[in-house]
Amino acid sequence: MNRKEHLRRLGKNTMKQSQSLAFFHQNTVRRHWDGGKDLWYFSIVDVVSILSESTDGRNYWKVLKHRLKEEGSEVVTKCNQLKMQAADGKLYLTDAADTETLFRLIQSIPSPKAEPFKLWLAQVGYERVEETEDPELAMERAMKTYLKKGYTKEWINQRLKSIEVRKDLTDEWQERGMKEGVEYAILTDEITKAWADRSVKDYKKLKNLKKQNLRDNLTNLELVLNMLAEVSTTAISKKKQPKGLPENQRIARQGGMVAGKARKEIERRTGESVITGANARALAAKESPKVIREKVKNGP
Repeated sequence: MNRKEHLRRLGKNTMKQSQSLAFFHQNTVRRHWDGGKDLWYFSIVDVVSILSESTDGRNYWKVLKHRLKEEGSEVVTKCNQLKMQAADGKLYLTDAADTETLFRLIQSIPSPKAEPFKLWLAQVGYERVEETEDPELAMERAMKTYLKKGYTKEWINQRLKSIEVRKDLTDEWQERGMKEGVEYAILTDEITKAWADRSVKDYKKLKNLKKQNLRDNLTNLELVLNMLAEVSTTAISKKKQPKGLPENQRIARQGGMVAGKARKEIERRTGESVITGANARALAAKESPKVIREKVKNGP
């Protein structure tokens, strides 16, 4: 498979994913793609927080929502409640709106950012149309974003491959009847504990992460081992065809242990821990071994 075909496949896999983050002037906006309706739904709290510059966007939206209801505005009735990931990594129901509804909602918030935000919304929608026609564009844009953040091309190629591996695994979990969200998180935790000897929560704590994606902060070697754990889990699951959460947890541990054995062998031969507190960008920046050792010891 050549690079273009590989990127196209990755793009198609990414397009199927329902949850993602968008960035407006360094601010994060959670969004959900509804493939049936071909619409983006954005977290209203996130949008309101940006436009109002409020430290409590949730309360600002609560007050605004009440006022709009009293005025008889149809905007509130067009909002949906969707599960989106919160800062603690769990999924919670939150008010969300499509682009058209957000355009109307923005009119109710006095903000100098209103017009730039409208242009940004239009651009996000246009890019989605482009990516629907040519999924490769999604991955090309992802690559450019990672490059701007300081990642190496070698790491980016691994990261893009890991997206494909992860999608194959979640497709298999879906086939086994596992529920997206809580059960996926439980199974992911089982895999991580089996290969890295620590939970996802502890792993993120080691790297001093909060809302950030753990995979975006794995070194090349950590990322490769995580991929090995996930692809092994997929292969074993396809063979064993587990039923129910307990059986899938057992398969997840078995897949993780494959990579766990590889990690221990690498550590035995190198005399160094594979698991590090330094993230991929720190290593990409070619920081000195002394600095990296300090980050491993104290966290970044």
